[in-house]
Amino acid sequence: MAEIQHLPFVRHLRAEPTAYVVHLQKGRPRHKGPGLAFWFLPLTSALSEVPIADQEQPLLFHARTRDFQDVTVQATITYRFTDPVLASTRIDFGIDPKTGRWNSAPLERVGGILTELCQQPALALIGTLGVEEVLNAGIELVGERVADALVGDARLAERGVVIGDVRVVAVRAENDLERALQTPTREQVQAESDRATFERRALAVERERAIAENEMQNQIELARREEELVAQHGANARSRATEKAEADRIANVAEAERIRVSAAAEAERAEVLGAAEAASTRLLGEAAAAGEAARIDVYRDLDARLLTALALNELAANLPAIDNLTITPDLLTDVIRRFGGAA
Repeated sequence: MAEIQHLPFVRHLRAEPTAYVVHLQKGRPRHKGPGLAFWFLPLTSALSEVPIADQEQPLLFHARTRDFQDVTVQATITYRFTDPVLASTRIDFGIDPKTGRWNSAPLERVGGILTELCQQPALALIGTLGVEEVLNAGIELVGERVADALVGDARLAERGVVIGDVRVVAVRAENDLERALQTPTREQVQAESDRATFERRALAVERERAIAENEMQNQIELARREEELVAQHGANARSRATEKAEADRIANVAEAERIRVSAAAEAERAEVLGAAEAASTRLLGEAAAAGEAARIDVYRDLDARLLTALALNELAANLPAIDNLTITPDLLTDVIRRFGGAA
């Protein structure tokens, strides 16, 4: 929007660099160009301001597909005025000399023209396609068709308008139809999710089975090693028992041999001792016999009374202790008689 300063009988206009100003005075161009600043008389001047920057026009319209389904097309068109003087002569871009505002809504009029020009090729294209084709490839197809239609349109060229870009943002069906069309995809996605879940569960089961088999193999291996250990313990025990029995046998044999040798030595010693004792006994007997014979020889030459006295003496030496002695008259008589006879 142009900035206008008020002075008595005269005014000053200053435009933006992106605005093309056309100043007509008495029907003839007095000033024209972008970003101008000049003085003018309001009573004899006609001012127009045409934007030369890129403008965007959003579009939203409905269309019907070949299978009688309603779709909504949302697009954005970028355009600019390449001939502002021509545009100011075909479209009312006049501004108020007091406020600098447009007297009408020129951009809205241009937007209406663009909307009408876009809708016609878009509706014609969508009417030949099914709803699924429109929803799948409608953005690209509608954008190309609308761009081709706008680039070569004579009405835009007559107004100095050039299309810069056509962007179709979305082509959408009604909510119920979109949900119905999304159902197979959702079901497929859900099926894929379920399949992935089942595969994950199957993988988990397979891993659990592998773990269980590994544990079972470990248990079998431990049992086998335990069996080998028990067998080894048994073998060791049998070996120890065999060695102990062999050692006991050897010890018994050695003890028996020792006993035999000891018995033989004892028998030999006993035999030697017996022979020595027999010899000694024999010698003692012979000595005793010789002594007894010598004593008998001595006793044989002695008197009977002396022998009796010796016998009594020997008897008295070997008799036990006599506390009381009873002498009968018969015994005394006999003794006296003997002693008397001896005398």
